[in-house]
Amino acid sequence: MLFPIATGQLLHAFVMDPDCFPVSYGNFILKRSPEYIQQRPADYPSHLAFPSTLDIVDSLASISKLKWPAFISPILFPKTKALPPSLSRIAPISDPAHPAIKRLSCAVLHPQDPSCLRTWITYYIRAFPPMAKFFALIYTAFALPRYRAFLDSPLTSINTLAARVLRTSFFLTSAIGTAWSSICLLQHLLPHHVLPTGRWFLSGFLAGMWAFLERGAGRSNFLYSARASLDSFWKVGRKRGWWRGIRNGDVLVFVASLMVVNVVYEKDPKAVTGGVVRKTLGMLRGDGWVDRSVKRDGAGQVVKEE
Repeated sequence: MLFPIATGQLLHAFVMDPDCFPVSYGNFILKRSPEYIQQRPADYPSHLAFPSTLDIVDSLASISKLKWPAFISPILFPKTKALPPSLSRIAPISDPAHPAIKRLSCAVLHPQDPSCLRTWITYYIRAFPPMAKFFALIYTAFALPRYRAFLDSPLTSINTLAARVLRTSFFLTSAIGTAWSSICLLQHLLPHHVLPTGRWFLSGFLAGMWAFLERGAGRSNFLYSARASLDSFWKVGRKRGWWRGIRNGDVLVFVASLMVVNVVYEKDPKAVTGGVVRKTLGMLRGDGWVDRSVKRDGAGQVVKEE
């Protein structure tokens, strides 16, 4: 439930307020956005400037502020001024774009192919294998400490690991691809003047809906995104003057969060994830190194719930 809202805010900040966006999060997205973030061609002359990834993102922000103008191909109309002065940096990408492209954002995101749908399909073909390889390495490393379970039932362990890798890879590939491709979709559905900059939030929200695939095992990813979104939203608010910083605000946030965790722990200890975390809270509360979620009898033995 949190992930679509968090992703909407993060994508909007990523394009409109990149200085308020977590750098590592942005690098992860940009490196896994083939077909949408154009790289410098290998045969491009070294003495000529080519837009960086940040230049491309900044140009998309400018395009949205200009209310998504149409694309005028310099190939068909060489004497017509194709780009506003604020977008001159992306000329090496947009000038040789396919003449059949109708929207300037499409000329920036997928200049070689006029079909938004075909670009989205090609993105999946190119992005999914590297994503699956990345998470296969990550999850295999996490599974090494549990090698005894693998030796006991290797087929079951391999199937479980493969299913997790494929599910997470498809989830993130779909989320990133939807974030970019939905920009093209919204231009087909909405007039140019409707939500010119707010579309980035809608695109992120649609991308976040893929969290349904990871609803059973993606809690840590969702909470990380929610924390990153809150931090980004706070920075955006300070930048735009919506609020001011509070002296020792980080201490106040820590105290408030500790208070909330203690209230939750008192009401339902199992709601606090992690046995070590629950025992640490017990130490802070003066209960000793105990886990209140584990029931014990008078002799101190663990009572198994039926």
